[in-house]
Amino acid sequence: MPELSLPRVAERIEHLRRDYSDGRALRRALLEEISRNVNFDAYAWLLCDPETEVGCDPVADVPCMSELPKLIRLKYATDTNRWTRMRTPVARLLDVTRGRPEQSLVWRELLAAYDVVDVASMVFRDRLGCWAFLDLWRVGSVAPFTDRDSEYLRAIASPVTAAIRHAQAETFHISGAAPGPEGPAVLVLSPDLRVSAQTPETEAYVRALVPPAADRQPIPAGAYNVGAQMLAREHGVDSHPPHARVHLGQGVWLTLRAARIVESDEADPDIAVTIEPTSPNERIGLFTLAHGLTKREAEIVAACARGANTHGLATELFVSENTIQDHFKSIFAKTATRTRGELLAIARGG
Repeated sequence: MPELSLPRVAERIEHLRRDYSDGRALRRALLEEISRNVNFDAYAWLLCDPETEVGCDPVADVPCMSELPKLIRLKYATDTNRWTRMRTPVARLLDVTRGRPEQSLVWRELLAAYDVVDVASMVFRDRLGCWAFLDLWRVGSVAPFTDRDSEYLRAIASPVTAAIRHAQAETFHISGAAPGPEGPAVLVLSPDLRVSAQTPETEAYVRALVPPAADRQPIPAGAYNVGAQMLAREHGVDSHPPHARVHLGQGVWLTLRAARIVESDEADPDIAVTIEPTSPNERIGLFTLAHGLTKREAEIVAACARGANTHGLATELFVSENTIQDHFKSIFAKTATRTRGELLAIARGG
C-alpha cells in the first residue's frame, strides 16, 4: 500500500459520497475503495438505527449465507468486538483475543468451520449516534490483518461515518415518494431465528428491504437482527431495545420490532417481528440526527411539529424570538429546506 495520506483518504471518501447518495451503492463503492488498500475475502456491512444501534439494511458477501440466522445470532450474543462496546473505531479479532480466536463465541461456534483466520471490525459512530458496523474477514492460509491495515481503516472511519450519515439524510428528500405499506406485517421466528410463519404482506416488504436475485427468496435480515438483539438483551449482553428504523425506498421508512409471543406453552417461545411504517415522531427524531442538528435545534423541530409558533417556542425554551429565528436559519441550512412547512413535511413524510 502506498504511503498513507490522511487528507488524500478523506478526499477520496468525500468524492464517493458526492457520487453515491444511495446507501447500498455507497457502501459497495467504499468496499471497492477499501479493497485497494486492505485485502479481505468476505464482508458484512450493516447500517444501524443510530439510537438503538441495532443493525439493518445489510450489504454482505460471506461464505456461510446458508447459516445467516446463526451468524447474526452469534454476532449479537458475543462481547468480543461487539460494535456497541468498541472503544476505538477499528479492532482486530487476533489482537483482542491475544492470538486465541477461540475466546470469541462467533469464531468458536461458526467462523472456525469456514477457516476464518482474522476479522477486522469497524464501527461508524459520531456524536449523533451509531450509523453502521462492518466486519472484514480473512479466510484460508492468508496472513492476519496488519498494523498497516488498521491504520488505513482508522483513517477512513470518520469520513465514512459522515458519508453514511449524509446518505441517510438524503433519503428524506426523495421527491415523488411512493405510499408506504398499509398496516403492519408480522414475521414469526423460532428461538434460533428461523422463519416459522409470516403474514401474506410480509414477503413483499422483506423483498423490498433486501432485494434478492431474481431466482431467490428474500432474506429477512432486518428481522434476524432485531430478533438477535432481543435475545442479546434477554441474556444481558446489551440493553438497547430490539427495534430499528430502516429506509424501505422512495422516502418511506419502516420500523422493525421484536418481542416474545408470550401466550405460548413453549419454554422458549417464538419471536414475533412486526414491520410497520415509522411514525411521524420517530421519523422526526431520525431526521434531526441524520441532518446533524444540535440538541436545541432538534427540540425546536419537535416543538414546531407539536404546533408551537415562534412566540410559543421562545416561551417554552426561555429565549428571545430573535434567537428562535436564528435557530431556524441554521436548521433550514442544515436540512436544505426554506420554510417550516417544508421542513415538517419532509421530516414527517407528508
